[in-house]
Amino acid sequence: MKVITLVENTEGNAHCPTEHGLSYYIETGTHRILFDAGADDLVVKNAEQLGVDLSAVDIAILSHGHYDHGGGLPAFLNINHTATVYVQKRAFGAYYSIHAEKNRYIGLPEELRDHNQLVLLEGDYTIDSSLSLVTIHSDSEPRPSANHYLKEKIGESFIPDSFDHEQCLVIQENGCRYLFSGCAHHGILNILNSFHELYHSEPDAVFSGFHMNQKEGYSDEDIQVIVDTAVKLSSTSTTFFTGHCTGIAPYEAMKKIMGDQLHYLHCGDSIILDSKKKGTSYMKLHKLFAWGTVVCFVLTMITGYKRK
Repeated sequence: MKVITLVENTEGNAHCPTEHGLSYYIETGTHRILFDAGADDLVVKNAEQLGVDLSAVDIAILSHGHYDHGGGLPAFLNINHTATVYVQKRAFGAYYSIHAEKNRYIGLPEELRDHNQLVLLEGDYTIDSSLSLVTIHSDSEPRPSANHYLKEKIGESFIPDSFDHEQCLVIQENGCRYLFSGCAHHGILNILNSFHELYHSEPDAVFSGFHMNQKEGYSDEDIQVIVDTAVKLSSTSTTFFTGHCTGIAPYEAMKKIMGDQLHYLHCGDSIILDSKKKGTSYMKLHKLFAWGTVVCFVLTMITGYKRK
C-alpha cells in the first residue's frame, strides 16, 4: 500500500507548496483513495506536481467537518466526476473557532451538502470487505485541550463541539489493518480504544494528527498529556505517522520517547507499507529509556516553546 501526503503544514523533500490542512492519497490493491482534501485547490496542484492522477480516485473520505480537511473538495470534484465521497451527515454543522473573542467559521462549504457524489452517513459504515468507516465510541481518555476553542453554533449560541462528525478509515489488506484519522479530536488514545473494541487488536499503522499544537504555548497540564500519550502509544505494537495539527514541539517531545515508532509526514512525502511483512518499510526499533531523564528533558524542551 502506498501513501502520499498531498497537503500538510510543513515542506518535505518534494518541495511542494504547503498550507494549514491535510490530505492523503492512498493506493491499495483495489482502490485509489483521497482521505481529506486540504483547505483549497492546493490538493489538485500538489497532486499534479507529484504525478498523482486524482481523476482515477474511486473513493474520497472526509474525516470531519472542518475547512482544512474539506475545503479542497470542490476542486477535487471539478476534476473527478465518478468518485463516491463519504462524510458524516453532522459534518455540515456550523463549526467555529472562538479565539480572542473572534468568531471564525471553520466549517465545510455549504454547497457541498447536496452534491450528487456525496454519501451522508450517520455512524459506522462498511464500504466493502477492505474498507470501513468507524466513529469513536470510547471517551475514557482526555480529549486534546486545543479543542477548547472549537465550537458549534446552534441558533445564536456557541456550544462545545462534540465531534460526532469525526470518522476514521480502516483499511484491511493482506492480513494487516491500517487506521487513518484527520485530527483525532476525540483523542488518539480514545480512537485506539474504539479500534480495539471493534477489532480486538491494535492497528499495524496509524496515520493521524494528534491535535496537540498550542499557538499560545503549553501549560503544565498540556505537557503532561503529551508525555503520557507518548508513553502509552509506545507501549503498543503500532507504528504512527503524524503531522498537521500535532505541532512540531509536541512531535519532537513524543519522538524522544517513541523513537522509530513515530514518524512525521511532511507535504509531498510518500511511503510504501509492506503488508506481507506485517509492518512498514520503516523498521521499528525497541529502545530502553531512563524515564525520569526523558520526562525531565521533554518538560524542559517544551517549556522552551512557551511564549514569554
